[in-house]
Amino acid sequence: MPALAPTEIARALEIRRNGQTYRVISRDLHRPVSTIHRSIQRFRETGTYARRAGQGRKRRTSSRHDRFIRLRVHRYPRLTAVQARHELEAVRGVTVSERTVRRRFEEAGLGSFVPAKAPRLEVNHRRNRLTFTQEHLLWNADQWSKVLFSDECRILLNQIDGRQRIYRRKGGRYIQTNFETTVAYGGGGLGARTDLVVIVRGSLTADRYIREVLEENVVPFAPYIGDDFVFMQDNARPHTARVTQAYLNDINITVMEWPARSPDKNPIEHVWDLLKRKIKSRIPAPVNVGELRIAVVEEWLRLSQETIDNIILSMPRRVKTLIQARGGNMRY
Repeated sequence: MPALAPTEIARALEIRRNGQTYRVISRDLHRPVSTIHRSIQRFRETGTYARRAGQGRKRRTSSRHDRFIRLRVHRYPRLTAVQARHELEAVRGVTVSERTVRRRFEEAGLGSFVPAKAPRLEVNHRRNRLTFTQEHLLWNADQWSKVLFSDECRILLNQIDGRQRIYRRKGGRYIQTNFETTVAYGGGGLGARTDLVVIVRGSLTADRYIREVLEENVVPFAPYIGDDFVFMQDNARPHTARVTQAYLNDINITVMEWPARSPDKNPIEHVWDLLKRKIKSRIPAPVNVGELRIAVVEEWLRLSQETIDNIILSMPRRVKTLIQARGGNMRY
């Protein structure tokens, strides 16, 4: 039975001073009479709530063993308590329980969390992302207002929860080692957005991308922004196909050079997140593809333009944050 907490000892002393018996205190705190008696006696002898040095079960791990566990988890955040226990036994020859290892995690301030998802970044990806930030570091809101941001998003009726958990400290969600590496189409800019294109049957090919997305939504949107119109699209295959690039060149649409594996820089990703949360909170929830399609379009139209504008106006902050992350995955 764990020792009484300081607040419990203070409560026990107060009840005792009021003339109550140890049995009454035991019923009030839901603790054994013997535990309460020892705690009160210790307070009378020492004048503190703390346990005497040397009391309690002997610690099974030394400070060296605890450091070994901490270092292994910091290096490999996906290391489980069972795996850490086996490594401690194999390397240090110390046999402890899984619960003991979990307590060492807690003592080090390490909690179990779902990892943030982000693409795996190689050296060239980081370099390209930093190049992008240097080119757009001094862009102001007026310059970003000339950009039509676009993106695709997969929205499923039932998504299997295959989430893996990692051990980390609070506030460490966006440390690089803590990321988990991993269709509707919409676009928006300051003051306006395109219609939402919902692709239900088949995949989005380059030909379909040109016919259903560019011709129907991007081209009509260009005059709204003006001569300085810039189109942002990621590096998905339908976007980088030669036929797509040729089409955009023919109609004189300037395409922003977007670094590969950079969804964290695209403000539309935040719009998708907001859209998914609104769909998930609908009552009744969609039960088939037809209802899901209706729900997606309705919630897209209900999103306020002010919300979209505020998200797009975060681009200067995103650029600065990317520099601080040295081209790595970042909070956005």
